[in-house]
Amino acid sequence: MPFTIEERLLGDIVVIRTPRYTDHRGWFMESFRADQFAALDLPQDFPQDNHSRSTRGVIRGMHYQHDPPMGKLLRVISGSIQLVELDIRRSSPTYGQHVSIDVSEENGRIIYIPPGFANGFCVVSDEAHVVYKCTAYYNAAGEGSVNPLDPALGIAWHTDAPVVSDRDRAAPSLLELQSFFE
Repeated sequence: MPFTIEERLLGDIVVIRTPRYTDHRGWFMESFRADQFAALDLPQDFPQDNHSRSTRGVIRGMHYQHDPPMGKLLRVISGSIQLVELDIRRSSPTYGQHVSIDVSEENGRIIYIPPGFANGFCVVSDEAHVVYKCTAYYNAAGEGSVNPLDPALGIAWHTDAPVVSDRDRAAPSLLELQSFFE
């Protein structure tokens, strides 16, 4: 089976690896196979794909969707990011904790983020293209966010000059968050 689990973080975030087959032309890899995800007890139904392009220092996040709950299968197809996942499940023993993961075209990591985590990333290369599959359709009325610059989170973003949207900067702090995940 080409897909393997490299590690699990905060209990439920899964770092997935798959081999790259390299020759004089470049490389090839499988980025998703439903049968192998099923064997690893990971979701196989992803009705929506998204793609974002950002430049160095951009922080996107910390976003989540609670209605319907949305998980994401994320990878970087060009460039490099610092991916940050924040546990917002109130009954979780890791509630309020975050993990930082380096994800890049070069390292080929694929990350599964289940519902109950607010996720964001910081671009650490000149430019990054991030693609992610979603376990639910986007619903603007069911989304939320946490301010990525909230000092209480203790996130050491990999930039000295963060570029953050007005919407993300105005998002509630973790203490102000109304959690929809138990």
